[in-house]
Amino acid sequence: MDLYEWKVKNATARKYAHFDEKVSLDKVWNYISNPDNIMKHGFYPFIHYEKKFNKFTKKDGMGYIKEKSRHLCYSAHIDRYIYSYYGYLLNQKYNKYLEERNMNLVAVAYRDNLHKNNIHFAKRAFDCIRETKESFVIIGDFSHFFDSLDHGYLKKRMCDVLKVDMLSSDFYAVFKNITKYSIWELTELLKLNNLTDTEEDIQILNSKRKVLSEKDFKKHKKEFIIRHKENYGIPEGSAISAVLANVYMIVVDEQMYNLANKYKGLYMRYSDDFIIILPGISEDDFREILNSIIDEIKQIPNLSLQPDKTQIYKYRDTTLKSCNALFLKDVLNGKNEIDYLEFTFDGKEITIRDKTISKYYYRLYRKLKTIVKNEGYTPSGKRISCKNLYEKYTVKGAHLKDSNGHIKGNFISYVQRAQKVFGENEPIDRKTRRHMLKIRRILDEVFL
Repeated sequence: MDLYEWKVKNATARKYAHFDEKVSLDKVWNYISNPDNIMKHGFYPFIHYEKKFNKFTKKDGMGYIKEKSRHLCYSAHIDRYIYSYYGYLLNQKYNKYLEERNMNLVAVAYRDNLHKNNIHFAKRAFDCIRETKESFVIIGDFSHFFDSLDHGYLKKRMCDVLKVDMLSSDFYAVFKNITKYSIWELTELLKLNNLTDTEEDIQILNSKRKVLSEKDFKKHKKEFIIRHKENYGIPEGSAISAVLANVYMIVVDEQMYNLANKYKGLYMRYSDDFIIILPGISEDDFREILNSIIDEIKQIPNLSLQPDKTQIYKYRDTTLKSCNALFLKDVLNGKNEIDYLEFTFDGKEITIRDKTISKYYYRLYRKLKTIVKNEGYTPSGKRISCKNLYEKYTVKGAHLKDSNGHIKGNFISYVQRAQKVFGENEPIDRKTRRHMLKIRRILDEVFL
């Protein structure tokens, strides 16, 4: 992505309300592109909220819905432009850093120069396994990724990527404010506006010019601003957080890349999820290599693996077997299939993960149940149109375009893209082929 593309992407103001007014990029470009301004810029607190969502999971062969949450932050409008612009500058240096080391396809998330997505990266990993004929595979997940980044270590790695001994004053100002950040809870802002924590009232808040007047901001800031005082952690959700997380990992990425290359294998990381493929080695050699990998990861401040998400597999002649118990202490063998980047590989074929499919059908059936419960009518007595349902969940909405002529897309269009990338020999769309029939069977109860 060049600067022109970045400007186009960030041209319009975001629709949410914050402590400053919504503003377009062209009105603040001269300000944010001047390092002297950034050196002394006063950043507003982030607005923090907890995003709750239902996650479908399976245990002992039984499926159930588990409520989970993520802690997210969003910045003031001019702050977002600054974080995004400096994230762009840092990412350009990061891309060059990787290219110089032939590591362009190692860290693949949040990259603006690869022009690929999780579908392509999953295919690359599974193709590599197939090509090895025989290999060990490690799937891992780093714990509390954004929450644990050590500030001192992060600054050193930023200097490495930028090829400087010390951060410039403007870069340091951005670094200081993303590490020593402050937050204001969304729930408290809603209360101050006599609103409740509901989607409807959040929309009302976001329709305002500002979440608080300048007078009310000054009046309440001592009471409600919470400062992050730890020497680790950055807010998840900011426009620069993703590239900072990638920069933090440059040492371990290079070590894992060199290790995989030594055995003509593959190392690839997508945010906090990684895969290592090591072909043609003995069980004893693999055990030694695995221990060295764990030791290398421990050398990075605050970086650790999630034990329950670390999985070991042995692949041989289209047969994939879980072998956690052989190499990991107190970890039982799991399923004989690899889940990676929303896809499942069992050694023979590739499908979309059961959890991903289940989430799609869960949301679809919840919508359908609402229609059936109300016998096809709105509370005001009008006949319910199923247009929205079809657009969101069916093939009828897969290729619909927005006002700008861009395809909006839905889950079915995602399945279609995946099918195209993986090829017709893979049963990618198998579990969604009959989705229209399932919908009609339920709706027929109401509309026939």
